[in-house]
Amino acid sequence: MLSSDLEIGVELIPTAKMRVLVADDDNGRGRSLASHLVRRGFEVSSATSGEEALRVLRIQDPTLVLLDLSAPGCSVLDILEQIKQIKPRVHVVMLSARHDAETIFNASKLGAEAYLAKPFEFKELDLRIDTILEKQRVHGEVTQLRDQVRRNRDFAGLFGTSPPMEEVKNTIEQVADTTATVLIRGESGTGKEVVARMVYAQSGRFDKPFVKVNCAAIPHELLESELFGYEPGAFTGANRQKLGKFDLANSGTLFLDEVSEMHPALQAKLLHVLQDGGFSRLGGKRDISVDVRVLAATNKQLEQAVQDGTFREDLFYRLNVITIHIPPLRERREEILVFLDYFLRKYSEFYGKQPAPFSDSAIGCMMEYGWPGNIRELENLVKRYVIVGNEAQIIREMSVRKPIVSRTPETGPVTDARDNGHRPSPTSGAIPINSAKGAIDPDAPSLLEIGRRAALSAEREAIERVLTQTRWNRRQAAKILKISYKALLNKLKAMEEHDAQNKNLTA
Repeated sequence: MLSSDLEIGVELIPTAKMRVLVADDDNGRGRSLASHLVRRGFEVSSATSGEEALRVLRIQDPTLVLLDLSAPGCSVLDILEQIKQIKPRVHVVMLSARHDAETIFNASKLGAEAYLAKPFEFKELDLRIDTILEKQRVHGEVTQLRDQVRRNRDFAGLFGTSPPMEEVKNTIEQVADTTATVLIRGESGTGKEVVARMVYAQSGRFDKPFVKVNCAAIPHELLESELFGYEPGAFTGANRQKLGKFDLANSGTLFLDEVSEMHPALQAKLLHVLQDGGFSRLGGKRDISVDVRVLAATNKQLEQAVQDGTFREDLFYRLNVITIHIPPLRERREEILVFLDYFLRKYSEFYGKQPAPFSDSAIGCMMEYGWPGNIRELENLVKRYVIVGNEAQIIREMSVRKPIVSRTPETGPVTDARDNGHRPSPTSGAIPINSAKGAIDPDAPSLLEIGRRAALSAEREAIERVLTQTRWNRRQAAKILKISYKALLNKLKAMEEHDAQNKNLTA
């Protein structure tokens, strides 16, 4: 997973010192520039002529060059051209007393990323440098993402090994190459970010930035500046302009993870960007237009959040143009073996270990386990097994949590309460009791199972009562029951399947 390495509200100073070459034929001005850059945390090399600048460039390989050469017989544009020939990827900022448009145009054509007319203040130079470093960081993230997409292509291919995920995969293929906003829904650990990256990788923006923001990980007081940036003087400590995530994602894709956690005050500004393609930075006096495709993800019921007044209804409909629902792992158990094999190979190679394959009993336990943490939990389990190599310990850990499917002859599978009604649910029935006084029936259910049956029976009665009140208007019933419409449909389907099973058994 990618994450921003830029701390919120902190000046953009590289964690590993970055080397800057100051090429200035004025010794006093060059020393002043070098001192300022050293105070900012850079390593600085100096050159007072074009020839010396090219020599230092070859030896020390700086990331950034500040080029200010104006001595007689020195063509600064010729030096710039040679610099870009030697190091095409080096960043160059031109410093010059010439303000004419032709010089600026030629410098830009030869590869200068910024042109700063003298005289200037250090804060103007800092702004140019920060902008270049921000772009470099985003480029690094894009490169890292491409590598990750290539490495994880086989993992993305796993999304399609079961009928529910085949449907997800088909939806991704249909919507990827559009500009439509996509809302990705599913429990924690089901792979929402993987789906977002698959949409991005198959879109026409795959070679543009992919920027992720976790709305739950950033305090809402700071999230606005993180998303939209700020101008100098916007608040105490805002000494220079900061680009927001929408700036960095321009022409690319912005992924808003856990969007349900966004503060309502900020939701209106997000809605404005989605509708009009523009925003203003904190302290800014004008709107900035951007072309950003937004993908959002949530593990919460946004419909309920709308009813509770914590999420704007108009924003919900604007995000919910296309919905991709990722079912939990317990609803696609046929994928468990595929993921086990994939993660076992992945982490065996990563840690340089060769653990024994899982035994049949361990696999059987995993196939019946409820997986409340979904794929993330399964991945961490395999990772621990590869490191520790103790299968019995892994099974004990799963048993302690106890979201494991139990079976009875009468009802078939009975799931843990944390399965949230996604698997077939039994109704209450006669509890088998041996009529002989004092006799013990080995098939008698446990107290826990009796409680589960009673809860499921109460749930069925509540659903039937509300459906009767609403004349079987299922959407209205779902609102009254405070569950999603899809969850209600799943529960009704499970009830029908169980009733049909009981009917066949008694026929």
